[in-house]
Amino acid sequence: MTELTGAPQGPGAPAPVAPQPPRDQGRFIARAAAVTAALTAAGALAGLVRDQTIAHLFGAGAATDAFLVSWTVPEIAATLLIEDAMALVLVPAFSLALSRRAAAGGDPLATDPVRALLAATLPRLLLALTCLAGLLVLGAPLLVEALAPGLPEHRTAVDCTRLTAVTVLTFGTAGYFSAALRAHRRFVPPAAIYTAYNLGIIATVLALHAAWGVRAAAAGVALGGTLMVLVQLPAFLREMPARREAPKDATLRTGALRTGGPATRTGTPASRTAVLSAATVLAPVALFTLGRQAQVLVERYLASSLPAGAISHLNYAQKVAQIPMVLSLMICTVTFPVVARALADGEHERARRRVERDLTLATLVVLLGAAYVFAYAPQIIELLFQRGAFTAEDTDATASVMRVYALGLLGHSLVGALVRPYFSAGKPTWYPAAVMAVGLLVTTVAGASAAGRWGVYGIAAANAAGITLTAVLLLRALGTGAPRTDAGFRTDAAADASRTGVGARRRRHTRPPLPVSVGLRGVVLTLARLLAAASVAAVAGWAAAPLCGPALPSAAVGALIVPAVFGATAFAAGVPEVSQLLSTVTRRFRHDR
Repeated sequence: MTELTGAPQGPGAPAPVAPQPPRDQGRFIARAAAVTAALTAAGALAGLVRDQTIAHLFGAGAATDAFLVSWTVPEIAATLLIEDAMALVLVPAFSLALSRRAAAGGDPLATDPVRALLAATLPRLLLALTCLAGLLVLGAPLLVEALAPGLPEHRTAVDCTRLTAVTVLTFGTAGYFSAALRAHRRFVPPAAIYTAYNLGIIATVLALHAAWGVRAAAAGVALGGTLMVLVQLPAFLREMPARREAPKDATLRTGALRTGGPATRTGTPASRTAVLSAATVLAPVALFTLGRQAQVLVERYLASSLPAGAISHLNYAQKVAQIPMVLSLMICTVTFPVVARALADGEHERARRRVERDLTLATLVVLLGAAYVFAYAPQIIELLFQRGAFTAEDTDATASVMRVYALGLLGHSLVGALVRPYFSAGKPTWYPAAVMAVGLLVTTVAGASAAGRWGVYGIAAANAAGITLTAVLLLRALGTGAPRTDAGFRTDAAADASRTGVGARRRRHTRPPLPVSVGLRGVVLTLARLLAAASVAAVAGWAAAPLCGPALPSAAVGALIVPAVFGATAFAAGVPEVSQLLSTVTRRFRHDR
């Protein structure tokens, strides 16, 4: 497969990169998104096979619940160290370093910002992650007791947790590599990591399940994390600049993780400046990420006191339901380095247009998937899991939970897409962490209140309510970060003008500092139209599902009905992206003829 890159390659590549013309950049984004989509789909498919294998061999009982509690460690590590916090901090950092390298024009007397950032952050990160993994191994009994106090298989969960603790180191390394490569516009190796991860789990489970039981799955998680690092290592070594002698008084003239302000000339070493800047930026990102992942912790804590299998039903339902969300965020993953580089270069309007388009595309994908998941949940679960130790009763329970989860998929996707503009400039902002805390509070209180009456369904509904509230608060603030001009767009000049006057000073204290703002009214209108189209498609699919017989033909027919109804309704509602897609397909068909 041909690698996609917009940056110079090779060990000595500090030469400046000419900006891509808009048309060329659009083609690059389209190709990068296509390749990322293919590899993301491959990773999701491997994840389904992984879950099928675990369900087939171990079912949805107490042993599986114990493993899933231990899986909390890699789930948090993946969210914090790969998907959110690491990327949200390091992609802007590397983008800024690349921008400053290009501005230096290959000056032999200047310290390479990319090399300085690498030397200042990677060794300390590896040391910290190694220590943290060791603490988790030692404290596994206390961690399991805190996560699931009512768990029957406590000893099994402790053993599995000690195995999965290794992922703190491997996921952190893999996340660092992914962020650096994406900033260099290398998307293939980062997109392949979950395929390697899941294949490692599957192979280990099949090889060791007879001897180790469910502990084999935990050993597979440890192996899969190592494969995540290895699949990216060659590309990372090729992209990182070769070591070269720097002037004796070399300092990082501007902190590698800072985005503005005068040059640093106080004699502070580059490493100390970068580390302090990293800590300042990382803290709010990490708290946001932990708050988001804590929803899973709340679910498992509440479900640990329910009958055996409750955690497993929640897990299988969530794993399948989140596939549309993962696919919807694919385009945001590809364009996040583009937004960060545009802000590093001072092109705020280009960043704003890209963010607005990403929100619409992410919503389109996730709502189409949510409509299908809601309409055909029983058929999907039966096809994927109902074999071996996974019974028909497990299918009914998991499908019902998955339908409740589907109600929160839009919120999950929007939170993932909306948080990127907040952190795209590499500046600290606490607003996302604050609103995520509000959403987590709603999830916790609602889940504790509903679990006793409605069991796992109440827990899933609380999750949907909390994440949807978080998405609403993030979107509202992102749409009020700067005033509109007469043309309906936000501009830097308008933003500067808004900072004068008493009312503007008051707004500056109540609104988060945003590098990017969006047209709230237009975005909300588009979201409402897509939500209406998804609702119509879900009802149509749900009504047609019983008419098509067994699970396989029913799900296959639904894969035609739901997109057709969704597309027709969205087109009738005037969603621009749907009209543009149909126009593109029509032109291509006429051209081929």
